[in-house]
Amino acid sequence: MNISYAECTARERLARLCDTDSFHEWLPPSERLTSPHLAQLGVPSSFDDGVVIGRAQLDGHTVFVGAQEGGFMGGGVGEVHGAKLVGWLRRALRERPAGVVLLAESGGVRLHEANAGLIAVSEVMRAVLDVRAAGIPVIVLIGGANGCFGGMGLVARCADHLVISETGRLAMSGPEVIEASHGVDEFDSRDRALVWRTTGGRHRAESGDCDRLVDDDVAAFRAAAIDSLNASQPLTMASLEAEHALLAARLATTPLHP
Repeated sequence: MNISYAECTARERLARLCDTDSFHEWLPPSERLTSPHLAQLGVPSSFDDGVVIGRAQLDGHTVFVGAQEGGFMGGGVGEVHGAKLVGWLRRALRERPAGVVLLAESGGVRLHEANAGLIAVSEVMRAVLDVRAAGIPVIVLIGGANGCFGGMGLVARCADHLVISETGRLAMSGPEVIEASHGVDEFDSRDRALVWRTTGGRHRAESGDCDRLVDDDVAAFRAAAIDSLNASQPLTMASLEAEHALLAARLATTPLHP
């Protein structure tokens, strides 16, 4: 029976993605690690600050796994949320697992913690690149209802492998942000066909922005993650030049409006 990835919570995804009963969480809700900024603003907080991190087995291989909880502030990144991800990635450098798997679902930086969140995203990006440089594959899975936008969209594109479903969405600026800044004539965020035609998983696959397009099924994401474990893509000049060529080709075929 297929289990919708999009409809699962972060912990449900991890429980079904990893080998049975193999997930060990670090800094669980019992640690009550919450954002100091939200309390000052009178905003409800979460005892895990919206991100789950730990170690697990994936097809018998030891991996580090993390998942953002889209149900808490849309998976938004704040100071503690980002610090958990950075510490998790730096621990991977010390312990050298077979891979690092991040289940990304985020609207970007929390406006409540703007500067702290922006700094956190930059530190996560650096940590991802450090892990890749150490030869440890970083795999990002995107299939949640909130998509992967803002700073986390940049983080996702720093990974070795990016797996997305048709339900998933990936971009820098989200539809609502574009509409708010440039008006509905520029981008109507309520136009679902437009949203998925520009940020959806199938569009990303066709434009070369992801490595694999899968069904909205936890088992499909698990299979793709396993396939990616033994396919590290170290950062080299050749890989950077290939990415630049892809972007140049895209710009050459994209009409520019004044």
